[in-house]
Amino acid sequence: MRILFVGDIVGKPGRAGIKHFLKPIQQDYSIDLTIANAENAAAGKGLTKDVAEELFDYGIDFFTMGNHVWDNRDILTFIDRETRMVRPANYPAGAPGQGYGIVRMKGYKIGILNLSGRVFMPTLDDPFSAAIRWINQLKQETSLIFVDFHAEATSEKKAMGFYLDGRVSAVFGTHTHVLTADEQILPKHTGYVTDIGMTGPIVSVLGVEPENSITRFVTKMPTRFTNAGAPCMLNGVIFDINIDSGILNFVKTLQI
Repeated sequence: MRILFVGDIVGKPGRAGIKHFLKPIQQDYSIDLTIANAENAAAGKGLTKDVAEELFDYGIDFFTMGNHVWDNRDILTFIDRETRMVRPANYPAGAPGQGYGIVRMKGYKIGILNLSGRVFMPTLDDPFSAAIRWINQLKQETSLIFVDFHAEATSEKKAMGFYLDGRVSAVFGTHTHVLTADEQILPKHTGYVTDIGMTGPIVSVLGVEPENSITRFVTKMPTRFTNAGAPCMLNGVIFDINIDSGILNFVKTLQI
């Protein structure tokens, strides 16, 4: 089975990139399941029901989220009913939505766990202890488990990768919007990449107009961010896994 995880989709330009690139990628690489981080998909801030349906129509099967999950309050109208989405599992008890989910493909169950880091990020529950707790839940249904660790610090992401090595099929990072070139299979056969990048404008700073970001850095004044425009790229990672043994065959990052 080949699973494609798409890096953070940034606003309308990112959705246009999905529309343009996704189907050919799915065909060229024989993708069975496509999962994307959608926390920035609605104008760069959060996710709405309409945007979610648009992305499902383009061929995405499932969403993960991150620290911007609540930026657009429209998500509160559907997150509890939408079974094709997870938000970070280490939000406090009582938060809307679910932190992990199950996708069924080719007669198999694939577990998806979403976690948020704490270094340079909003303070949530400990993602390491949360990971073990929810992985134990998922293992009651499947041994094929993939973890989106939405975190800023590369050290925290690397630590999580080794912490979960041998416990899950793969750990991949989101949030920084910069694709890293460290895809690998760890010693105990867990796939890993520090960050799978973003899907959005090439000429941008993390998807926004460069001048917006420069102004904020230079002046230290509040600056309104606007999404940059075309041309766009799609970043992501493909995990090829033997679904009978649970062993990864290869990990491949994409930058298109």
